[in-house]
Amino acid sequence: MEGAIIQHVQKPNHAYHIGKGKVDELVALREKVGYDLVIFDDELSPTQQRNLEDALEVKIIDRTALILDIFAKRAQTREGRLQVELAQLKYLLPRLVGEWSHLERLGGGIGTRGPGESQLETDRRIIKRKILRLQDEIQGIRKHRALYRRQRTTRAIPVVSLVGYTNSGKSTLMNALSKADVFVEDKLFATLDPTTRKITLPNQQEILLTDTVGFIQKLPTMLVAAFRATLEELDEADLLLHVIDITHRNAAEQSATVEQILQELKLDNKPRIAVLNKLDLAVPGENEMGDFISKNTTGGENSVLISAAKKWGLKALLEKIAFVLLESGSHNRGYVE
Repeated sequence: MEGAIIQHVQKPNHAYHIGKGKVDELVALREKVGYDLVIFDDELSPTQQRNLEDALEVKIIDRTALILDIFAKRAQTREGRLQVELAQLKYLLPRLVGEWSHLERLGGGIGTRGPGESQLETDRRIIKRKILRLQDEIQGIRKHRALYRRQRTTRAIPVVSLVGYTNSGKSTLMNALSKADVFVEDKLFATLDPTTRKITLPNQQEILLTDTVGFIQKLPTMLVAAFRATLEELDEADLLLHVIDITHRNAAEQSATVEQILQELKLDNKPRIAVLNKLDLAVPGENEMGDFISKNTTGGENSVLISAAKKWGLKALLEKIAFVLLESGSHNRGYVE
């Protein structure tokens, strides 16, 4: 049995996030349909999650836990897996309860309790120790990545990064432009780890094209750590390609979400091209593309209509990339003699 319940409140309830009346309604619904899982499209505090589980007597998953689970399935590189595991442990730590937590599944031994130490204290100590170890490993990888970026800077090749809402077609575009074999699937966060390929523009200028993880609305603050590698790549970019799925019913809202995240990351001053993707799937009259292009993209005249899947408009996009790099002062880099 699947279903959805929506409640609009001015301020979340401290104990349950939703109102007590809505909790009672969910209890009655459980008796009627027998659901065994509730997913909240918001971030719950540990107290709210425990109170809801006590009241509803079923497993409660919030938005953060769901995204983390998707991240865990999508991460391919060692760095990506370590970052996701770190985020999972930070999420778990304040949610530990006094019962046994079966920490063996996290890959760490249980250790030995000291005199008078409760099981809860033991669990917390184990997780904190593992968090420190993961942070050290990730820091080592970040230093290696920083060295690699410095080498790229020495070679003076412009960096162009793909950004966009999750499932907007960034990896398909990456493959189409660079003939790379980047994993593509019609699912959220199909790409979690940054991928970089070298391509040559029509004017013979070489650039490094980077594919990145997709953004999403209401991104929980604690998950920013899982985007660390991606964010560092974006910070080094000379140009951002904002890929937008023009066939999505919430295309304008998704575009605004990406722009808001870029602003929060202080990346909104970087040159951008709005890449309006999936033209092959657009149905005339179903999506007012003209209005969307003029009103809901930040690219303005730097907007290009394409179909990454059909490879429509790619020549125009590459020419636009060369033009914007020329305007932004990156034209003297990346040429081959």
